[in-house]
Amino acid sequence: MESKRILLSSPHMSDQGYEQEYVKEAFDTNWIAPLGANVTGFENELAEFVGAGHAAALVSGTSAIHMALKAVGVGKGDIVICQSLTFSATANPIIYQDATPVFVDSDKDSWNLDPNYLREALKKYPQAKAVIVVHLYGLSAKLDEIMEICKEFNVPLIEDAAESLGTTYKGKYTGTFGDYGIFSFNGNKIITTSGGGMLVSNNEEKIAKVRFWSTQSREKARHYQHNEIGYNYRMSNIVAGIGRGQLKVLNERIEQKRYIHNFYKKELSELSQISFMPENDWNKPNYWLSVITLKDMSPNFLMDELEKENIESRPIWKPMHMQPIFKNYDFIGNNVSQELFEHGICLPSDSKMSETDLERVTTIIKRVVLNEEG
Repeated sequence: MESKRILLSSPHMSDQGYEQEYVKEAFDTNWIAPLGANVTGFENELAEFVGAGHAAALVSGTSAIHMALKAVGVGKGDIVICQSLTFSATANPIIYQDATPVFVDSDKDSWNLDPNYLREALKKYPQAKAVIVVHLYGLSAKLDEIMEICKEFNVPLIEDAAESLGTTYKGKYTGTFGDYGIFSFNGNKIITTSGGGMLVSNNEEKIAKVRFWSTQSREKARHYQHNEIGYNYRMSNIVAGIGRGQLKVLNERIEQKRYIHNFYKKELSELSQISFMPENDWNKPNYWLSVITLKDMSPNFLMDELEKENIESRPIWKPMHMQPIFKNYDFIGNNVSQELFEHGICLPSDSKMSETDLERVTTIIKRVVLNEEG
């Protein structure tokens, strides 16, 4: 009989049924539409949780990045500096705005945007209209240095915190340092609404403008009046209800993700072939995914062996500068992001995993790695 499937990171609804309560309320009041009490509530509650001034609930993290770029004035032909080691959703909105991405490498200390290469990029492109930093897998970037450089070059900073909700940098939540921060509630994230995102900022006027753009830029008139191009990006009241329920158990999910990471470290640290994500005293990650890198061994081989045992894993993100669609854009850096991609594996980090599941995963990894060493 086939073993139970162990997933990388799947939706995890609250045991208490919080999500269903908010969704039922939406049904009972017939708010089965965009906007409503759950949308406003979710915006306010998430902003309060992370310590942001204002929030706009949108259909995805991608749409939140798009609106952030529009809010800072990125337009046709503008340069946007973007971390290369990320998912394509970080970079695609740059193209939506007919702008030009310039990709920047990561550093080994954080796996995120290298401040030295960021400075080099801004010296080469001082006219850049925005910088996008990503907090990969819940690891925060070197925000003090990055913010100082952005201030020096007078360029807005957008934080892609899609993977780092609940991560702190020097005691403050990621997503709240830059001019704008974005979060994702995709099905695999630390909390999910099945699909959805949030844009946060202390700029009340711009968040209000984003809400306007995201509801088709409909003007306040009896008839349908549109003076600007709009987008159908606002979160629905049903989806937001799921989000409000999920937010109640976010701290529990963070603790479980940290437990999973610590279990892997305890069981696998003695294997010389394996290295873990970097740890820094200024960073308290949410460990959305636990990630390792391998020495003298093919990640694909280990992933294949895990798959044979019905265990899901996946490679580290393939950097944007290595993607065919972005191959003609400038890249500034060395090869850190490429090395991470070529040697890294994301281990199963599902918050529903039992200790038995974790033991099953680590037993297989030990067997594969030790057989390769032997």
